[in-house]
Amino acid sequence: MAKSKTVIGLDIGSNAVKLVQMKESKRGYQLLNFGMIQLPPEAIIDGALMNSTVIVSTIRELVASQRIRRKEAGIAISGHSVIIKKITLPSMTDDELEESIQWEAEQYIPFDINDVNIDVQVLTPEASEAGQMDVLLVAAKKDMINDYLAVVQEAGLTPVVVDVAAFCVENAFEANYDLPSTDTIVLVNIGASVININVLSDGITSFTRDISMGGNQFTEEIQKQLNVSYDEAEALKLGGGSAVDADSVVPQEVERVIASVSESLSGEIQRSLDFYAATAADSHISRIYLSGGACKLPSLYKVIENKVGVPVEIMNPFRNVEFDPKRFDPEYIREVGPSAAVAVGLGIRTPDDK
Repeated sequence: MAKSKTVIGLDIGSNAVKLVQMKESKRGYQLLNFGMIQLPPEAIIDGALMNSTVIVSTIRELVASQRIRRKEAGIAISGHSVIIKKITLPSMTDDELEESIQWEAEQYIPFDINDVNIDVQVLTPEASEAGQMDVLLVAAKKDMINDYLAVVQEAGLTPVVVDVAAFCVENAFEANYDLPSTDTIVLVNIGASVININVLSDGITSFTRDISMGGNQFTEEIQKQLNVSYDEAEALKLGGGSAVDADSVVPQEVERVIASVSESLSGEIQRSLDFYAATAADSHISRIYLSGGACKLPSLYKVIENKVGVPVEIMNPFRNVEFDPKRFDPEYIREVGPSAAVAVGLGIRTPDDK
């Protein structure tokens, strides 16, 4: 059977829209197109689309600039409108699960069951001795999903896959790294406004959490403490202080702010992992893989490593992906790699995926 073509991976983040188009080959995946356009501040707040017009025109611009003809796209959602729970149910067939999941889900979801879309994935195909099975339950608010679908459709694409950001990062990881079958690893994706945490134990998701913090915290804090504009703060955060009058800002001050925000983000990540450790039988974490735009701040991963006491590695979602160096500057791909994890994870999905 011919392999189904992959969808266009469209990561609509609060800082930028990223587009990845891949092709599945015998040796793995090949990068066909990659583009990324910044969004103005506050176009998306807390996952809510505040400025749909700008988002639609940004998606159109990306599709046009990459000369993309395919229409099927995959998008990702995250944040407090998405609930992910690992639950244990009596062993049953897929049809029985389909029938009973609405009722089961009501016990675990803090929203009205009629306001959410629900999906399930069986994690343990073999029933346990007690006749139980582990199931991953995902619920997302319909109104949020509909808002995202609307901007994608208005931009001229057909959304066929809606995934959760944390699982997109996991897909990208699995396509590029050997997933340890016995170790516990953590995938931490630090976006502009949300941190997605996904703990994989024995190759299976055993804990997820979205934290409403991210790279924007650095920018806002630099803005506030040093009394500079948003654009100047963003430039200082990324170390390109040329946009700012260098005499008026001392590099140590910027470093101090970055260090203090890094501490606070690391503290939140550590609290989540402490919570996981308190509930897991074997909670020894062997490694943390960081992705997301904010992980480019060199001090951040060191602070996380020190605070959590686990080796931290920056994830490269293009590690095993072939690309034409004449079309894509390898240095640029290496540079943007960590921030493309969600888009890559979407770009390897196919329209008929479950």
